[in-house]
Amino acid sequence: MKELVRPSRLAPGARVAVVAPSGPVAEERLQAGLDLLRGWDLDPVVAPHVLDRHGRLPHLAGTDADRAADLQRAWCDPRVDAVLCARGGYGAQRVVDLLDWDAMRAAGPKVFVGFSDATTLHEAFAVRLGLVTLYGPVAAGIDFIKNARAQEHLRATLFAPETVRTLGAARPVRPALASGRARGVTLGGCLTLLATGHGTPHTRSGARGGLLLLEDVGEQPYAVDRALTQLLRTGWLDGVHGVLLGSWDRCGSYEALRPVLVDRLAGLGVPVVEEFGFGHCEGALTMPLGVPATLDADEGTLTLDEPALR
Repeated sequence: MKELVRPSRLAPGARVAVVAPSGPVAEERLQAGLDLLRGWDLDPVVAPHVLDRHGRLPHLAGTDADRAADLQRAWCDPRVDAVLCARGGYGAQRVVDLLDWDAMRAAGPKVFVGFSDATTLHEAFAVRLGLVTLYGPVAAGIDFIKNARAQEHLRATLFAPETVRTLGAARPVRPALASGRARGVTLGGCLTLLATGHGTPHTRSGARGGLLLLEDVGEQPYAVDRALTQLLRTGWLDGVHGVLLGSWDRCGSYEALRPVLVDRLAGLGVPVVEEFGFGHCEGALTMPLGVPATLDADEGTLTLDEPALR
């Protein structure tokens, strides 16, 4: 799997643009997130349509055209050093084809942060821009504005990435789902978005050579089974080197879900670690995507070859 370009780390005074490519954003949470960013000596600017609501489709933060324009304008603004998603939800799939990827590539590398629905954009940034991105907290997310661990891990990744080259817990909550060590390039995100994005122009053809991050929210065990089976049947998981499982919030009881994960993933014959602490959970880690790393499933650690940002 191809190693991607690392953007530059942030410095005090850096300008960060907040965009809403997916679901509608609560203003009070946005303001709380902006206050946190200002407390880090960053200069957050809010894109024009972040607080919009779509007139007919209430699950979207404004029209597809406006959400895409906000993201592209922020990315192509030479004064902007990083682009942060305001929240997840749903909608990134509807904007990814509206972006001018040639113009965004010409704008050069910068930091992109988001998770959940932003998985679609992480894949597109890897495929179209060849860029390392950060699967981490969203600016108006309750798990970000209310959790010091999530805040500090994102802050360290942005400002001092060499301090967070080893991620995960030294002692996992439970034994590895499948033992072993593996090397590869990190990729992945939300399982549902990876499965539904397969075969589209802005998604990788497979996870070969990768260390695959998987998590999801609000999907029952049978739906997780369905998405994993889709990736298995299409060959998308062929040649994957290792798997890291994050949170499964509102996916039924973990006792009911775990047998699905074992059934669908243990047969890959690669290390698989669970409960790694990223995604839809308190204190979520910021996970770099596109960085070569070593997974030790028995120790529950992911060690990056180099810092996520230059």
